[in-house]
Amino acid sequence: MRILLVEDDPKLADLILEGLNEDGFVTAHSASARQGESMALLQPYDVMIVDVMLPEGKNAGFDLARTLREQKNTTPILFLTARGDMDSRLMGFEGGGDDYLTKPFDFRELRARLHALIRRSSGQAGNVIELPLGYRLHLSKHELSKAEEVVSVTPREYTLLECLALHPDRAYTRNELIERVWPEESDVDLKTVDVFVSTVRRKLGEDIIETVRGVGYRLGKR
Repeated sequence: MRILLVEDDPKLADLILEGLNEDGFVTAHSASARQGESMALLQPYDVMIVDVMLPEGKNAGFDLARTLREQKNTTPILFLTARGDMDSRLMGFEGGGDDYLTKPFDFRELRARLHALIRRSSGQAGNVIELPLGYRLHLSKHELSKAEEVVSVTPREYTLLECLALHPDRAYTRNELIERVWPEESDVDLKTVDVFVSTVRRKLGEDIIETVRGVGYRLGKR
């Protein structure tokens, strides 16, 4: 998954890029609306994160989104801004934005919003990810299927599979999986992850999830 960040604050940009890269995203960065427009039109991205206030002006991010939409670019856009008033939000959505996050923010919320945008955009043009053992993950419907039949999984099992499927080549540590699958719970330990993975393997097949020795887990080979 490729993400373009348009942010002129170097410290904030570095923090966001570091988090995205750790999550397995392929990232690109621009510090201005003008350069961001050129990059967005040069190659496709799955999501754009755009600061509203850029060197070109206090509404440069909104103007960038509007320009891209006029040029038929449909990449989902998430705005970042310190302006949380309703007028600013409406201006962002009316200009072609898809989501809006006010500063300061928790990176976990940014991550969740990005995945939601990816699911939504995937639903427009084929939202199915092929998994090992003939399973298929339907992102927009939050369903797992096999041989055209829906396979019953719990919401947490689905979340685990989606996390691994969105970045199939990445091995996640147990702590990273705790953060993504149990974000609101503070008493989950590393052993819980191992037991949970074993449960999913018993239900779906041993090869659905691969153990990466010394690291953690990743999606099994298709």
